[in-house]
Amino acid sequence: MSFTTTNMFAPRIWGFDRADAEWHVARGAGWTRADLAWERLMETGCAGTGKAARRRFLAADLLARLRFAPGDPRRATAAAARWRLTGAEAHRLRALREWQGVESYIETLEIRPRARSSLFHLRMEARHRDTYHANLRKRLTAFATEMRETLEGEGHHRHAARWRGEKPTVFDDTRKLLAACLLIPDGERLRTACRD
Repeated sequence: MSFTTTNMFAPRIWGFDRADAEWHVARGAGWTRADLAWERLMETGCAGTGKAARRRFLAADLLARLRFAPGDPRRATAAAARWRLTGAEAHRLRALREWQGVESYIETLEIRPRARSSLFHLRMEARHRDTYHANLRKRLTAFATEMRETLEGEGHHRHAARWRGEKPTVFDDTRKLLAACLLIPDGERLRTACRD
């Protein structure tokens, strides 16, 4: 890959210009540049192959270790992606260590209101907020369990393929957790494609 080609893609991931609508929404919700840059690096890494994917995951891993607090599950995800890509056991073991506190993270995460299809559904959520939140936490726990099973080698779950359909439009902690659960490469296909 030439220098110009590499630089051509860098602004899409790292850069946040004034026309970047997603960045404006994320910033308004309290996200940092590191939050959105990590998500974009992981998305492009999962979509890519070969050296480009390895570079994206390495950058995301370094960013997570430098910018995210211990206990943030995204610190585990970047290491897990590198493991899925290369098969390096050291990355898997680090991901498992970092994933240890995910249950307590789920209990403390901030859940912001979702857009609803009708005023009726909006009112129902407002009246039964605790029930909605409990159900969402239960669903997020299922995603976290699948990720743990993958890290332990016990499950063959699709992760990255599900991100597009599960990606929340709201910039809150649930989006960070879902990204942590889903933004790793799917199975052997990518590892085989990356042996170059």
